[in-house]
Amino acid sequence: MGWLEDAIRLRTMRTATEVVGEDAALPGRSAEMPVAPANLATGNPMRPPFPPGHEAIVLGMGCFWGAEKILWQLDGVWTTAAGYAGGWTVNPTYEETCTGATGHTEVVLVVFDPEVLPVATLLATFFEWHDPTQGMRQGNDMGTQYRSAVLATTPEQLEAARRLGAAYQDELAAAGFGPLTTEFGMLAEVRSGRFFYAEDHHQQYLLKNPGGYDCHVRSGIACPVG
Repeated sequence: MGWLEDAIRLRTMRTATEVVGEDAALPGRSAEMPVAPANLATGNPMRPPFPPGHEAIVLGMGCFWGAEKILWQLDGVWTTAAGYAGGWTVNPTYEETCTGATGHTEVVLVVFDPEVLPVATLLATFFEWHDPTQGMRQGNDMGTQYRSAVLATTPEQLEAARRLGAAYQDELAAAGFGPLTTEFGMLAEVRSGRFFYAEDHHQQYLLKNPGGYDCHVRSGIACPVG
């Protein structure tokens, strides 16, 4: 009956409302996921080194297929990559992440030029293109792997995210929405402290699969930038 117990456990994790603890998380593996040399949308590498003066930030806004497409289209974005972050498991697979047993949320690594795309403008786009009040879900996508998250790589990014989040909370509350549930933190300080690349077929998924699944539930409320 071990298989049945495992199935019940994984089903429970899939719809969990709390991130799995380190002791219960899947162990993962040492090998990194191989990805193509270049992002199909931008033509630039998805792995470092990145150009001087550019910054990286990791954003979770539901299913990473549609999220990556939204983000790679912004002026000032140099490259993007779909991946997993905010959890424990090292180099997880998509299937593992979808069980909720890794603690990760689906994310997009965004490398951008802050002289062209100020971080506040990038974050406003992030907030507006999903519903950050839904907790461990986005629409019909349920589970901790769909939670909203901003994982910063500089203190300035984190400060901006929290400032915009507080301002957006006021706008959302005035429109009748509940509290903001976005997880804020420094990437290096949240659980495993790392971003892990997703499998190559998930990279720029909607370029490879036009008309593919794209779940983005938006609040319809504008995020103040100033």
